[in-house]
Amino acid sequence: MSVSYKDLGIVNTREMFKKAMEGQYAIPAYNFNNLEQLQAIVLGCVESESPFILQVSSGARKYANQTLLRYLAQGARELIQSMDSNVNFALHLDHGDTFELCKSCVDSGFSSVMIDGSHHPMDKNIELTAQVVEFAHEHDVSVEGELGVLAGIEDDVVAAKSVYTQPEDVENFVKSTGVDSLAISIGTSHGAYKFKPAQCTRDDKGVLVPPPLRFDILEEIEQRIPGFPIVLHGASSVIPKYVEMINSHGGKLDDAVGIPEEQLRKAARSAVCKVNIDSDGRLAVTAAVRRVLTEKPGEFDPRKYLGPARDELKSLIIHKNKEVLGSAGRATEIFGEARAAEVTA
Repeated sequence: MSVSYKDLGIVNTREMFKKAMEGQYAIPAYNFNNLEQLQAIVLGCVESESPFILQVSSGARKYANQTLLRYLAQGARELIQSMDSNVNFALHLDHGDTFELCKSCVDSGFSSVMIDGSHHPMDKNIELTAQVVEFAHEHDVSVEGELGVLAGIEDDVVAAKSVYTQPEDVENFVKSTGVDSLAISIGTSHGAYKFKPAQCTRDDKGVLVPPPLRFDILEEIEQRIPGFPIVLHGASSVIPKYVEMINSHGGKLDDAVGIPEEQLRKAARSAVCKVNIDSDGRLAVTAAVRRVLTEKPGEFDPRKYLGPARDELKSLIIHKNKEVLGSAGRATEIFGEARAAEVTA
């Protein structure tokens, strides 16, 4: 049975992106796989009054169960309403790779889908993306496409090396497909190991410093498609304190390095109005779980280690919204004032 995202009380991304570009900030897109991550994302964004995108990969959708996922999103919306908050969110498919998968997500209540045809030749990418756009727009669902390839590993998405987006391709792609936003490759990368040590320099403390993002490519893209929403994937910062916490409690993350936060803040002041964050959330959760189980090896109640993990992730989300993306406090300008709670019995 098909269900519209409008019946769940959530929104697509179009108004969010419009306001983000006007205000020079970016909408956070947080990946989740389980209840604790969902709670942290919702509560962190409500507390910081930030619009957000709740996104799942194909693998996460299978893990959570696609039927249950719809009710988790609906429950998240009702929780927000019960708190008299004006925050709302989009439910987004991250890295959909087939028309069938995107259609299934639209039919099950997603308000936004990504069709990633970047691994195909250009003609095939355009054809596949346009097919998804035609169907999704019939249901007022927004669509994200991709040009360029990001290196790294994220669930089923694997690429050995990055291929920068070619600015001369974007105009034809956007016009031919009708997409609502475009993911580009300017030096970000999936996973916790975004760069090999040989690609980095080291600061005076011996810490790896990654190569800077290609803002020159971003600027040319902005000139070619002015006012068009741009998306950054692979934008976790691989926060050192979580890497250190994991390693000091039995983990092994050698030479993990991410995108410096000051570069993400700079990107958020441009046409980049959506920034994906997955690995940082995984690292925060893993660090907290490892710490509890190391300090209390006799603990076996999942609530006693997943609860602290949820709290750590919530703190990370508030930090990202306030200090990195600039989305904190922006809910009112997008969604208006909070209305009285309308929670179903």
